[in-house]
Amino acid sequence: MKRRLAREKAFQSLFQIEVSDIEPEAAIKHVLEEGEREDEFLHHLVFGTMEHKKEIDELISSHLENWSFSRLANVEKAVLRLAVYEMQFLDDIPVNVSMNEAIELAKIFGGEESGRFVNGVLVKVVQHFSK
Repeated sequence: MKRRLAREKAFQSLFQIEVSDIEPEAAIKHVLEEGEREDEFLHHLVFGTMEHKKEIDELISSHLENWSFSRLANVEKAVLRLAVYEMQFLDDIPVNVSMNEAIELAKIFGGEESGRFVNGVLVKVVQHFSK
């Protein structure tokens, strides 16, 4: 599975976990197409994001302006969590790749405004990391 597809499946899994409160393994199995096998990168993204969810949510919350984390749409929550996980914990992925992939996911699943919103938050997160 290519990384772009793995990210999309990871996003879908994280979204399902958020809205349905199901276990990560079940969410992954649910998003896979018939005949598609679970991918190591996909598994790593979902379980890594969930393992660090509290820390990731705090970081995202600290970079929201005039907005609270609880008001975020589930699409934005899932996309931001995934991107921040990659930026913070996966050193082999350039930050700009994580950002671009997250913005594209937000546009596809949430619309143009979601893409802009995710971009704005992630720019602040990147500035935080570069301090």
